[in-house]
Amino acid sequence: MSDNGVVFLMYHELESPGRPPSQTDPGYHRYIVPASEFCSQMQLLHRQGWRGVSVGSAIAAFAEKTVAITFDDGCETDLLSAAPALKEINFGATFYITTSYLGKTGHLSPSQLREVQRLGFEIGCHSMSHAYLTDLNDRDLRREVGESKMQLEQILGRAVEHFSCPGGRYDRRVSDTVREAGYRTLTTSRVQRNFRNSDRFALGRVSVMRSTSLAEFERISKGHSLWPVRMQSQLRSAGQKFLGNSLYDRLRAAILRDRASS
Repeated sequence: MSDNGVVFLMYHELESPGRPPSQTDPGYHRYIVPASEFCSQMQLLHRQGWRGVSVGSAIAAFAEKTVAITFDDGCETDLLSAAPALKEINFGATFYITTSYLGKTGHLSPSQLREVQRLGFEIGCHSMSHAYLTDLNDRDLRREVGESKMQLEQILGRAVEHFSCPGGRYDRRVSDTVREAGYRTLTTSRVQRNFRNSDRFALGRVSVMRSTSLAEFERISKGHSLWPVRMQSQLRSAGQKFLGNSLYDRLRAAILRDRASS
């Protein structure tokens, strides 16, 4: 058992030369990691004797020198870039899928999703439409959490047991709904390591960003010096709560557009 806990890494889309991203929003661009950098990150862990595993494997053991690797949204690069790099070094991962994105430009098709599963990777759910779950009424929340699970299970022919919150937005009502829908875990965007006694319906993850250097990635994976990342995350959360999700996102998008044009 790991005394230091296990870091759950969070990725989104990987960037390949000549391939346009699935979204053009400036805020989203910060989450797109070049595929070459992702390979370097995984190779670094492999050389140092670390294991990359799925969420299900991580919570089953909490072993030393282990990170959980997760991807949100269901981008096509999950299959084209991430899966080959992971298979080469025998790493596992959990791919969280937004069901309404399936088949859209830049995202996995149902057949491609089945191929990701056939390669041995774990498939989780990232809601139906990527709505912020804390903004929804009870009926819509149950639909986002429960119907998306059923859709994925029909495509895959097996149980989908792990859920991640869009935008990291969650509260007790969301956690309870995820539990009641039959999932085993809920992952968030709280910057923290996870331990054997951690709440399975409030597991933390650390986002690997476009700006994350290899040295910073190494520290994050080992759970070292997470406080700067945690502080930034807490400031964002405070802004979201004060302004509300919609206004916060509009202001952030405007600021990022101004920066990009300056």
